[in-house]
Amino acid sequence: MPASRKPRTLATTLLTAVLPLLAALLLNTVSAPTASAASLTEVTGFGTNPSNLRMHVYVPDSAPARPAIVVAIHYCTGTGPGFYAGTEFASLADRYGFLVIYPTATRSGGCYDVSSPGALRRGGGSDPVGIMSMVTYAQQRYGGDPDRVYVTGASSGAMMTNVLLGDYPDVFKAGAAFAGVPFGCFATTDGSGWNSACANGQISRTPQAWGDLARSGHPGYTGARPRMQLWHGTNDGTLHYNNFGEEIKQWTNVLGVSQTPAATDYPQANRIRTRYGATGAQAPVEAISVQGGGHDLPQSGMAAEAIAFFGLAGSSGGGGGGGGGATCTATYRAGTSWADRFNGEVTITAGTTAITTWTTTVTVRSPQKISTTWNGTPTWDTTGNIMTMKPAGNGTLAPGASTTFGFTIMTNGNTQPPTIGNCTTT
Repeated sequence: MPASRKPRTLATTLLTAVLPLLAALLLNTVSAPTASAASLTEVTGFGTNPSNLRMHVYVPDSAPARPAIVVAIHYCTGTGPGFYAGTEFASLADRYGFLVIYPTATRSGGCYDVSSPGALRRGGGSDPVGIMSMVTYAQQRYGGDPDRVYVTGASSGAMMTNVLLGDYPDVFKAGAAFAGVPFGCFATTDGSGWNSACANGQISRTPQAWGDLARSGHPGYTGARPRMQLWHGTNDGTLHYNNFGEEIKQWTNVLGVSQTPAATDYPQANRIRTRYGATGAQAPVEAISVQGGGHDLPQSGMAAEAIAFFGLAGSSGGGGGGGGGATCTATYRAGTSWADRFNGEVTITAGTTAITTWTTTVTVRSPQKISTTWNGTPTWDTTGNIMTMKPAGNGTLAPGASTTFGFTIMTNGNTQPPTIGNCTTT
């Protein structure tokens, strides 16, 4: 088949898989968000856009001055407005005060480019560059918080979620991929958009190889990496379930945590949830296997779990805070470094409401170890790789006020920076 026809093959293949989802979306349209005066708005002229994507944005009436940004990316044959109407992200935005960007792919078949060499490197062109322009526009036009940018998507959108976390790890704090494949798994060099070996679950690599592939999206980057939540149905007939395990390999390696789950539970009868690197709700990697599930994710309630993983479900305005509108943020800054160790500092900043205490986590990459801390009260998990930090004394912070704690990390040959968890309040 000529290369020019292969994108059509991709759309045709995925269309059969998403027909049940399309039917569900049509049924659910009557329940699309209508409670507030806010509405979905198309934006044009939002910046560099090499593949002619369309942009829609939903800014809820509850959005604070600096709202978090969630990019929600549709499946093949879909559109941004369709994803808005058929998923729960906008209603969750009404509840928690974040804004949502809905891109639309305009090429034949409505799929995103997750295959070309340009798409798989930072600033290389194609769809990732257009989506990044949307994020920048939302920060400038709506005051979106650059420290709270997240991405999620289904099928082709899940693949793009993987790609964006590899290309722009400094932009996104976390992602949630529903029925996707690892970064680079769909790579091609012949101009086509379909990789049968990947789709059929026939590509298997070591964790290190997958990790290196994701890191190749932004060569030389040594900063903090975004957390990842993964979803996959065991009966997915379009993007084989094997890809779920390969994604887990990739992101545990990228985030420097063990492939052995730190926790396993069963939130529903047909779901197995494993968490890697930590046991809490914002673990570095969280993976949910849906027993008997097909290629029709996300289903009802799953979007809310993604938003909770992002840390945006604590209160209006997000940020992982506790009740009463109290929020806080945790920001990492590298300190002095030596041949065998380096210092780091984390600044805790209260939101628009005073807080009485705060908690965050610092996850180091084995064989690193934290040797010294100051200005906080630390506890460690059983691996010694995850430190939970609380105030050393009075944790009260006035609105907008900050405090800083620090630590020394013994590198033991690994100089990568730690991963800082969401700041939470009580």
